[in-house]
Amino acid sequence: MRLAKVAGPVLRRLPAETAHRAAINGLKIAPPAEAPSSDARLAIELLGLKFPNPLGLAAGFDKNAEVPGAMLRLGFGFVEVGTLTPRPQTGNARPRLFRLPEDAAVINRYGFNNEGFERARARLARRPAGLIGVNLGANKDAADRVEDYALGVRTFAALADYLTINVSSPNTPGLRDLQRREALDDLIARVVDARDKTEPHRPLMLKIAPDLDARGLEDIVATALTRRIDGLIISNTTVARPATLTSRNRGESGGLSGRPLFEPSTRLLARAYLLTGGAMPLIGCGGVEDSETALAKIEAGANLVQLYTGLALRGHGIVEEILEGLSRAVEARGVDRIGELVGAQASAWAQRERSTADEDAYVS
Repeated sequence: MRLAKVAGPVLRRLPAETAHRAAINGLKIAPPAEAPSSDARLAIELLGLKFPNPLGLAAGFDKNAEVPGAMLRLGFGFVEVGTLTPRPQTGNARPRLFRLPEDAAVINRYGFNNEGFERARARLARRPAGLIGVNLGANKDAADRVEDYALGVRTFAALADYLTINVSSPNTPGLRDLQRREALDDLIARVVDARDKTEPHRPLMLKIAPDLDARGLEDIVATALTRRIDGLIISNTTVARPATLTSRNRGESGGLSGRPLFEPSTRLLARAYLLTGGAMPLIGCGGVEDSETALAKIEAGANLVQLYTGLALRGHGIVEEILEGLSRAVEARGVDRIGELVGAQASAWAQRERSTADEDAYVS
């Protein structure tokens, strides 16, 4: 951990993508020795799985399943690797990752750069203990993008604890069109069919965009319930740009993550919770940077919470800080387990509106 304290300031001086690669390499060379013990009150049983705590690492950090064990030993309750596509692809041209330090945010336009299914599958065949999800995407030039997702289910069913269908990245042209009701219905039907024909049958999550209007969210929830998807991850990055952004890189194209994403993604999460009546597992993602924002996601309706940008900006200590804060919240709320707080503030969050400044300046 002493090495990490020294490395953090050094990494922040490097270009963003170079720093990301260096962090992965550092974790491969000197991973944490062992995971800290978890507070039993933070344990969650969901999707037929037992999570030691509700805090997970979102897809995007460990794109190629290189360090899931190291990340679990930082204290995460689960880790999601990817996004992975059937064939390797280089993604978009560099530079494609930009820090917005004054806004506690990041913009990326990676474009599903990854080494492909086969190399990740080989790594996961030697997977460590702990819960690991695999985030699946489609190749940019795929003739049948839906088949790419179905192939991912068949490829990783024996190795992952759950699988995520990512149709919400803004950096692959046309990908978000798969969220439209007719296209999504076909996608989920074929992916569920692939899952049902594999052993073991793994839970399927759908990761959606934060930029959906009310009708779009209603269509997704209705389709997910009808087609027996197991849960939703809310949400991916946003193409919106609030007027409050002040950092030099605020005009870069791509998906915005971090603090500016917290409010819109949490409102969407709460609305999904109310639409499903709390009956569908939800993972809250977007703008989690401390125990307060993690708790807000849970009270808005999240059974589990994920982060990535907060880790990149604040370092590995954020994991311990969030878990300790959640333990304090259990005590302060007078409940026995963190799961009892799920959805406690969903109605209030669902009714929250954007500020006037954001309404005036949000553009896609």
